[in-house]
Formats: sequence, structure tokens, C-alpha cells
Amino acid sequence: MHVRRTPTSFPNPSLATGLAAVRERLVEDLDTAARRDPASRGRLELLLCYPGLHAVWIHRLAHRMWQRPGLKLSARVLSQLNRSITGVEIDPGATIGRRFFIDHAMGVVIGETAEVGDDVMLYHGVTLGGRSMERVKRHPTVEDGVTIGAGARVLGPVVIGAGAQIGANAVVVKDVPPGAVVVGVPGQVRQPSSDVPHTDPYDVWADPAIFI
Repeated sequence: MHVRRTPTSFPNPSLATGLAAVRERLVEDLDTAARRDPASRGRLELLLCYPGLHAVWIHRLAHRMWQRPGLKLSARVLSQLNRSITGVEIDPGATIGRRFFIDHAMGVVIGETAEVGDDVMLYHGVTLGGRSMERVKRHPTVEDGVTIGAGARVLGPVVIGAGAQIGANAVVVKDVPPGAVVVGVPGQVRQPSSDVPHTDPYDVWADPAIFI
């Protein structure tokens, strides 16, 4: 029996829904990059010229493949291709949230058991690495709204609290409270204080971005 379709019907509604969700996520990522990088000049440039975006998009596909036992090797191969193309190494097992942005991208490494929340930003040279050879949770958990500066190393199953900022080249091996700033080697946690006036232009709370 021949079934006629109306001109507005779609052969596979679930496919249409999936494609719409992918498009929405891509646009969200592009808008996030535009907001995070004042040097950007429109979505087309972001789409073509930003390896940080490309790395995240390829990882999302690799991560979906990783969740299927028969595709784990293929997921690893795709992640290696991602590394070759973008200079970013994200293990396909790592969990990455929404609106994640890697500025400049080159040299970023994210380990298998890392968990990254929403609205997180990394700069180039960041490592979310492990300190154990056991098959356990051995990489960091980075909560929502965290910024990690260029060259920083966050090692082990530590928790970086929501809204924290990790300064450039800091080495973090302990948990970081929400909203704190960490600078130095080893990383030292600074907490905001409303009682101390910020008169020094290099004070970490006057402008945390100088360390990022």
C-alpha cells in the first residue's frame, strides 16, 4: 500500500529532532566563543578558524562513540585525529558540559576521567591530568563557570569549585573552593575579602585576569 506524505512531513521525525538539537548546540557554541573572544568577527570566522571549537565538536562525537562498547577503538582513533588536527588532546571518556570554550586551543590535554561542567573556559597549554596508575577516578572535576589560565596544571581527582579561577602556570593538586582564585606553584588559594581595599593594581582580587 502506498502512503502519501504531505509536503511538510519529514520521513523520520526523530532524525529531524536530533538534527535540530545538533544545530542548536552548534549555534550555542559559536555564540559562546563570540562572547568569550573579543577578537572574533562573526560566526563564519569562528566556524572556519577556531580549533578550540573544532576540538570540542569532534570530542562530542568521539564521546558518544566511546559509550558504545563496540566503538571504543574507533573513538580513540577519532580522538587522535582530533589531536592531529587541532593540537588538543581530549580522551573520549572525558565528560564535557555545555558552552565549553578553549581559547587558542594548542597544547590542551584532558584525561579520561575528567569531568567538566557548563560555561567552563580553558586557555592554551592547560592540562587536566592524573596522578594515579590505577583504573579509578584519577582526573579533575571542574565545576560550572571555572576559568583556567594558560599553562596551568590541574592534577588528580581534585574538585575545582564553581566560579573559581586558576591562574596561568599554576599547579593545582588540592581541591579549590567555589569562587576562589589560585596562583603559583604549588597553587595557593586566595579568597575574596571585602575588608581589604584593592589599591595594588597587581592584587589578585583587584583584577584576577592578570593571572589568567
